[in-house]
Amino acid sequence: MIYKPSKFDAIKSLHPNAEWFWTGTEYDGLNWISQDIQKPSEEEIETELSRLMQVYNANQYARLRSAEYPSIESLIVALWESVVEGRETSVHALEQIRQTIKEKYPK
Repeated sequence: MIYKPSKFDAIKSLHPNAEWFWTGTEYDGLNWISQDIQKPSEEEIETELSRLMQVYNANQYARLRSAEYPSIESLIVALWESVVEGRETSVHALEQIRQTIKEKYPK
């Protein structure tokens, strides 16, 4: 499951190699350990969180599609039947389901 980005994600995105810990959820609780990397400002964190949320929201269709697509097991069985057994019925049925879901949740 993909979760919404948080301030934690924003800090990791800004400085992936930094060492820090947080006590609470407010900026005052951000304890910066890395001496060689400057601690981001509260505004920088909020700006990055906003950017991450835009990316998250732009991919809403993909999360919705993923929840309704056929399982990997169904896809494997359909491919096996098509390639090994020469029966294409399952492949066509899954492709129809896939197209219906794509139409339901367009990009």
